[in-house]
Amino acid sequence: MKFDIQATDSQSNARAGEITTDHGIIQTPIFMPVGTVGSVKAVHQRELENDIKAQIILGNTYHLYLRPGLNVLQKAGGLHKFNGWNHPILTDSGGYQVYSLANTRKIKEEGVTFRSHIDGSKHIFSPEYVMDIQRIIGADIIMAFDECTPYPCEYGYARKSLDMTHRWLRRCCDRFDSIEGLYGYQQTLFPIVQGSVYKDLRKQSAEVIASFEREGNAIGGLSVGEPAEMMYEMTELVCNILPKDKPRYLMGVGTPANILESIALGVDMFDCVMPTRNARHGLLFTTQGVINIKNEKWKDDFSPIDETLGGYVSTFHSKAYLRHLLISQEYLAAQIASVHNLTFYLWLVGQAREKIKEGTFTEWKNQMVKQVSQRL
Repeated sequence: MKFDIQATDSQSNARAGEITTDHGIIQTPIFMPVGTVGSVKAVHQRELENDIKAQIILGNTYHLYLRPGLNVLQKAGGLHKFNGWNHPILTDSGGYQVYSLANTRKIKEEGVTFRSHIDGSKHIFSPEYVMDIQRIIGADIIMAFDECTPYPCEYGYARKSLDMTHRWLRRCCDRFDSIEGLYGYQQTLFPIVQGSVYKDLRKQSAEVIASFEREGNAIGGLSVGEPAEMMYEMTELVCNILPKDKPRYLMGVGTPANILESIALGVDMFDCVMPTRNARHGLLFTTQGVINIKNEKWKDDFSPIDETLGGYVSTFHSKAYLRHLLISQEYLAAQIASVHNLTFYLWLVGQAREKIKEGTFTEWKNQMVKQVSQRL
């Protein structure tokens, strides 16, 4: 993997770059639609490519391991061939899912024992096994196995968890470097900075992660309930330590405003379930603000969902029609809304990239944060 910075913003730490992988180029800053089980909910791969203009999608190790399972994925030739997505893929190691299974898992130095949310069966994830699983899935960028601490989290627990995450990282790197990929293309391992909301722990973790000198780095354990300002504070601290010549990935973030503010802090990559999850409940992100399409006020509004975005879905369908579909519980509503929201997210990071290159990012960002956050 190669990362080239093409432009920087003079008033912030924002930068525009390109990540080159064996499955194609990713222009940063970038948002990655979440395809947890190998599929972005309610969105066809053709729409991801042609309408949404997605450049990379995310899959999840925990979910793909359970279903369809490693045997099916390896027989298919990896996730790219299984789901037909011929562009870059990133896989989350499952650390967040293990964190969310607090009532059915046990964390030890060896790894994590947990029970499947599907059938209750017992499984063990060690750092080594998670590397093996992600080799079989075949994503271009894979994540180290870590523990994502909750918020709030006591300092003592955060300290202990961080030390174990760093020991697990060494084991992940040793395993990853000792085995080859299965499908004839290169994979890249990203370590993950942890440390909850404690400055000294975040600083230490960023320094440790940087010392491993991998091709890119991730920032985890944020967007788990802490105030947005606290998330920005931790992100800024970490970005000032992580190498400037490598991509930075802020995991699980977030709202359009979160993304814009984090780009300004020096983050290059984002993912979040928010655009598709909110879409299924009728919350639309637009260039003018957030719309609850279920509200009565949109019942006879026959204007396009968002003409500014361009693209078929956002300009062809009216607000009134989408509201009708949603109120009628028609499946097509989820599809239209999901494609629209993801189109908006990719438009937003694409605009950010252009403004960075033009040298007008900060002024534009400040205006857009207010604009896209208002309720219409």
